Amino acid sequence: MSKRDYYEVLGVAKDTSERDLKKAYRRMAMKYHPDKNPDDAEAESKFKEVSEAYEVLSDADKRQAYDRFGHAGVDQRQGGGFGGGANNFSDIFGDVFGDIFGGAQGGGGRTRARRGADLRYPLDLDLEEAVRGVTKEIKIRAQVNCNTCDGSGAKKGTTPDTCGTCKGAGQVRMSQGFFSVQQTCPVCHGAGQVVKDPCGDCHGQGVTQEVKTLSVKIPAGVDTGDRIRLAGEGEAGGNGGPAGDLYVQVEVREHAIFQRDGRNLYCDVPISFADASLGGELEVPTLDGRVKLKIPAETQTGKLFRLRGKGVSSVRGGGPGDLMCRVVVETPVNLSKRQKELLEEFQQTLEDSESKNQSPQKTTWFEGVKNFFEDMKF
Repeated sequence: MSKRDYYEVLGVAKDTSERDLKKAYRRMAMKYHPDKNPDDAEAESKFKEVSEAYEVLSDADKRQAYDRFGHAGVDQRQGGGFGGGANNFSDIFGDVFGDIFGGAQGGGGRTRARRGADLRYPLDLDLEEAVRGVTKEIKIRAQVNCNTCDGSGAKKGTTPDTCGTCKGAGQVRMSQGFFSVQQTCPVCHGAGQVVKDPCGDCHGQGVTQEVKTLSVKIPAGVDTGDRIRLAGEGEAGGNGGPAGDLYVQVEVREHAIFQRDGRNLYCDVPISFADASLGGELEVPTLDGRVKLKIPAETQTGKLFRLRGKGVSSVRGGGPGDLMCRVVVETPVNLSKRQKELLEEFQQTLEDSESKNQSPQKTTWFEGVKNFFEDMKF
């Protein structure tokens, strides 16, 4: 049976780049990998076919010979080709799939330095602190490099030994059926070194738990959801890698008076029935003092008054927003007998009045209800 064209096997054009060739092989090999298709002879055959095609086309000399003479140019019976056998195949497979099966370094080199994990610290602030900025001291528990052994894990005065299993590479090659893959060394766990005489403080781990006290400067204008990054204050790295970062997550507590929405502040201002009807003036608090708010006569509940520039500035820049005051007409409670009598007299005067526009919202609402019932034929 004649062999299929290698380019056709991988589904690429003859002028495809080395990068695209590798991507195509990876896609096809993953599709037909024996681990994903157990006891599937057809999938195993196709897996071998795509691997053979990639082994040839990924080699510049073999690809040139194949382009000129076809399969005859690389067939091992003609003195070339796929005759490298299992070792060549293992190299190709390890190079492309090393990151999947634990050999993160591809070519079998020693495991790279590992960056430490990032940490998160939730920080609750009062609205005033968030708006004006503040410096806070926080305590965090994190892994740090052991001071006694400087992170090596070995007893002071000694050094780690080269791992005898992986010879310092950090990886070993494991045979699986007709192919082999690279995996992280199970003895040194990728470090390439083993500690025979461990440090007494960190017990050979190279890191210890420590409670650190940090000073965090909170810029003015932060809001809930903002994060402040402290570089290098996270967990210690591995194999000499850098430490991670610490992210301080801001959460602004609820305020007794104000609600914040971006640059604007909102507050409810309760006023009496008399002030709403006759008008008046009252003091309204702000974050930097107090201001006079004039209430016009006949003000309805829910009316918004804007005090420009009395909001807050954002940490992202720009001027301050506004303070929005929402009027809430408060119904009096615990009335005396005389107060109730006066209200009843007042209500009677409204009903006897010739003016029909003293309660416009009430009048409009009742007219709407009347029309609704008439339309529904109740």
